[in-house]
Amino acid sequence: MDDDSPYINEPRVPLITLSEARETVDLLLSLGDDHTSDGRRAKQLASDIALRLPEPE
Repeated sequence: MDDDSPYINEPRVPLITLSEARETVDLLLSLGDDHTSDGRRAKQLASDIALRLPEPE
């Protein structure tokens, strides 16, 4: 999320398990599309989260 990302500089704390994070990314990707602002935000958030997840074993 670009300029409108208030969480970018916030401290990170563990809140969910790795499997929950992966499920969240999958859900956000399924909700994302390029036709709406919310759809684009969902895709961007999914991408931001996915980049921080370790590779599946």
